[in-house]
Amino acid sequence: MKKPVLIIMAAGMGSRYGGLKQIDPVDSEGHIIMDFSLYDAVAAGFEEVIFVIKRENEADFKEVIGDRIAKFMKVSYVFQEVDNIPAPFTVPQGRQRPWGTGHAVLSAAEVVDSPFVVINADDYYGRSAFSQIYDYLTTHEDGEKYEYAMVGYILENTLTENGHVARGVCETDASSHLKGITERTRIEKRGEKTAYTEDEGASWHMIPEGSTVSMNMWGFTASFMKELQAGFPDFLKKGLQENPLKCEYFLPSAVNKLLEEGKAEVTVLKSYDRWYGVTYKEDKQVVVSAIQKMKEEGNYPRILWEK
Repeated sequence: MKKPVLIIMAAGMGSRYGGLKQIDPVDSEGHIIMDFSLYDAVAAGFEEVIFVIKRENEADFKEVIGDRIAKFMKVSYVFQEVDNIPAPFTVPQGRQRPWGTGHAVLSAAEVVDSPFVVINADDYYGRSAFSQIYDYLTTHEDGEKYEYAMVGYILENTLTENGHVARGVCETDASSHLKGITERTRIEKRGEKTAYTEDEGASWHMIPEGSTVSMNMWGFTASFMKELQAGFPDFLKKGLQENPLKCEYFLPSAVNKLLEEGKAEVTVLKSYDRWYGVTYKEDKQVVVSAIQKMKEEGNYPRILWEK
């Protein structure tokens, strides 16, 4: 069985001079959130990382994070580009953004032939998430169905005090298998409760306390890459008709399709860690304080990448 590799979706990361949150240090040693994800991944057993980036940001990316990681892991770079779509489709005039998280993963299709884990560049996932998903992928192979995994988080552990968030709310069965994900693009605290709106706040719908949500941490066998490729033309055919400038090929949508077809089974691995991210500029101090506390408690060394 081949060892899992880590794919980090970082094509949203711009130049270090752009002031983007993904490359903003979160401690006095200059580490960014991605440093901590990679440190936890190495501790879990990962030996290879593939960064999905914009081609024009390659030099900045290597300077900010890639070069120092290359001393500890095998590092590869692939580029998510809007014109990377199959014939006979063409990029509509005015389209600038790439085609979503599914398209980001497809950017690595030529260099991945093993199980793989996908994460966002700017989310802190916690150590248990990496160890759980690594252990799953090294002990499970496809059988009658594809055997995939997802790390689910407690909704309340993923919220910010500073505004709304988008989350995939998961439905699972008694065996912790995923039945489906519903994307809620505006979730926020409403007093002691948590709710979502689909009409710009005109009405709110409560989400049960303790609900499981996806933070885009997925574990797949190599079969998923082939399924992504097979489903991309159908997505383009529909998306280019309905919303040519903004349609996106999302990972959860591709997974849901395989669940509906009975081709895949997704085990939801539960993390009780607190998620951290800088959704809003006011969130940064929360992340800085949390990282400092974790260092003081001995969860991380002061400098992560010393030999």
